[in-house]
Amino acid sequence: MRRSHEPVFWALFGAGGMVSALLAPVLVFVTGIALPLGWLLPASAWDHARVLALAQHPVGKLVVLAVISLFLFHGCHRIRHSLHDLGLRGGRAAAITCHGVAIGGTLLAVALLS
Repeated sequence: MRRSHEPVFWALFGAGGMVSALLAPVLVFVTGIALPLGWLLPASAWDHARVLALAQHPVGKLVVLAVISLFLFHGCHRIRHSLHDLGLRGGRAAAITCHGVAIGGTLLAVALLS
């Protein structure tokens, strides 16, 4: 029996789904609503220099990379299986394209964060 890489992608899909469900609403609320309106912190706490320092810190880079990567894998896997449910069976080509986009986006994020 031939071994499959599918469990790896299902794990990334599941992790991305969990991160998307738990973090995405909080990220939207905090960065899109609460901080601009000054509800959580004063505006000076989230100026460009401080956010840049957070994004340049190794732990900050790891968090940004994890969020981007897991969102990409979750979205691409969901698109692939949604197309399959709609009857657009792309087979191996669809799998390679969808997962390739997620891997490419992750590698681009790694390159930009280095």
